Amino acid sequence: MTDPIAYYREYRPMMDNQQVKELFSDFSFDQLLDVWRSLSDDEATDIFLHLSPEVKLDLITELEIEDQEKIIGKLSAQGKRSLFQAMEPDDLVDIVQSVSKEVRRTVWENLDDESKRETLFLLRFDEDDAAGLMTPRYLAVRSDINVGHALAFIRANSAKVELLSDIYVLDELQRLDGVVSVKDILSASDETKVSEIMNQRVISVLDSTDQEEVARTLETHDLVSIPVVDQENILLGVITFDDVMDVIREEQTEDVYRMGAMSGEADAYMNSSIWRLVKKRVPWLIILLLLGTVTTNVLHHYESIILGAAFLFMYMPVITQTGGNSGSQSSTLMIRGLATGEIVFRDIGKILFRELLVGLFMGGITGLVILLRSYFLPPGIDIYAAFVVGISLALVVFISNLIGTLAPLLIHRMGFDPTVMSAPLMATLIDVAGITIYFETARRLLSL
Repeated sequence: MTDPIAYYREYRPMMDNQQVKELFSDFSFDQLLDVWRSLSDDEATDIFLHLSPEVKLDLITELEIEDQEKIIGKLSAQGKRSLFQAMEPDDLVDIVQSVSKEVRRTVWENLDDESKRETLFLLRFDEDDAAGLMTPRYLAVRSDINVGHALAFIRANSAKVELLSDIYVLDELQRLDGVVSVKDILSASDETKVSEIMNQRVISVLDSTDQEEVARTLETHDLVSIPVVDQENILLGVITFDDVMDVIREEQTEDVYRMGAMSGEADAYMNSSIWRLVKKRVPWLIILLLLGTVTTNVLHHYESIILGAAFLFMYMPVITQTGGNSGSQSSTLMIRGLATGEIVFRDIGKILFRELLVGLFMGGITGLVILLRSYFLPPGIDIYAAFVVGISLALVVFISNLIGTLAPLLIHRMGFDPTVMSAPLMATLIDVAGITIYFETARRLLSL
């Protein structure tokens, strides 16, 4: 069968519930997401009802808010209870925070007491912090018990947790004291104390840690989960790697928006209205437009020089484009380094020294190339004019590289996101600086 959706639409009136389940039993989660927007509300609800419980849970958390509300609204009371009570607490909180008040009330009315307590606990925290990602369901034992007791506890409670790889060890005040892997517990004798096999060097994050920093910590230390603690080191919950993946995707999308000079959060393109798309793009477009008009003022200021040396105008696009490319290269390296933690502000002296040398070499090489090209190849200019163009380009590349290096570092130091120095904004600033340097250099060398 090549197209299950087409088959479903044609033969659904003749299919019983079991046949619908079998039709979509081999339909992958990714395939469902791909086709979901093409389904009508009734089709989406019907298919959702016939999915396995595991796929339902995965799908409902990945759907857009509007689709989540439609599905929840179509479910029976029993269907709602089964769905919500099977959800992981952090996923449930995400839905509660996103949907409308009416749907939120429906969700709340269909939760058991334990789910309500967990939801209220998680709602205390900012959704953009580490605690907004964590689940309060984890396995923890005291350090003074033996492995036999720990194993019995794990067997009795393993079904309650999302990931069973590490067991956290707490002291008498519920503070995080260590961690022990399930593998180490299974390998130890029943009489061995947990304190003898636990690792006391636990990598954890504070509940107020930014989600991007959490993702970076997980990646740096190659972890599948990380505990979340408060200021007193009391264990609050656990973040698993799959919970961080959505954050990484959202942050990457927002970074791309900023680097493309667009505002707003990471919304799906097809779910955004025409007006919302316009609102994302117009503010920065107007800012760039106004900044770009500064170039007009610069050209007007050097009008007499342009009239006296027409070749300058001919090479202006090459000067600005090469300078913009140089600045874009260095800013991309800085933004990437800041994002991964490889570059920190305290290394600014070392970074500046390296980039000064890089800028000198790049400026010298590109300046020499344009000098030779402008002198030997058509349209051809005299050697002195070629020197003017070459020296100007060398200076523009050097300064542009310096701007591209310093701007992200300084913006990050001030507490802002360096991706606001978007590629279009950087190009506009370097255009203004490049044209000014170009004509001022020519004015001095040509004595115009």
